[in-house]
Amino acid sequence: MIFHVEARLSDIPLVERIWRTQGDRTGEFISQAKVTSEMVWTTYDGKITFTVRGPETKATILDYRSVGAEFLGITFKLGAFMPHLLPKDLRDGRDVNVPEVTRRSFWLYGSKWQIPDYENADTFVASLIREGLLMTDPLVNTMLEGRSPRLSIRSVQYRFLRATGLTNKTIQQIERARYAGSLLQRGVSILDTVFEAGYADQAHLTRSLKRFSVKRQLNSEV
Repeated sequence: MIFHVEARLSDIPLVERIWRTQGDRTGEFISQAKVTSEMVWTTYDGKITFTVRGPETKATILDYRSVGAEFLGITFKLGAFMPHLLPKDLRDGRDVNVPEVTRRSFWLYGSKWQIPDYENADTFVASLIREGLLMTDPLVNTMLEGRSPRLSIRSVQYRFLRATGLTNKTIQQIERARYAGSLLQRGVSILDTVFEAGYADQAHLTRSLKRFSVKRQLNSEV
């Protein structure tokens, strides 16, 4: 493997996980479609880069060459967003590299911040929330739970897209593909995966995985 990721949960409700890794060798890897946004600090060749990333609506094959680079990431839960860096503006590779980053600090929305580490990242996120630089919209959970908010369809669509950068349908498609991929990795048969994940047939599953998860065709079962 190119990366060996170490990850932990967080006490902050808006955070899905905090992670760190280092690239051990060159090679290609698949960046799967994802519904969440994240912050990533990359240390390579004596330089630190701070990037804010949005959701991805398709899988991408990337060619990794920065051997020895170290990464620290904070992945937000679905519905958590930065109001001045909205997920819809960061979607599908339109990442933003924050300028003026030193080995200890960076500037974000007019203020100087200390670069967090793996252990104190929770404190950093809590400060972002207090300053109004990270927030969530409760409407997202309402929609994901299948409940209908008492708002106009246009208002619901606007708020959902603002908070997630995606439509509810796209989120469901990506999450289903990731679930199907996890079933296949655990050794579940293709036909059982089709049934368990709710696909119409094997061709439907294959198209979904090709778009959202992996760039290959599934072999037919004997």
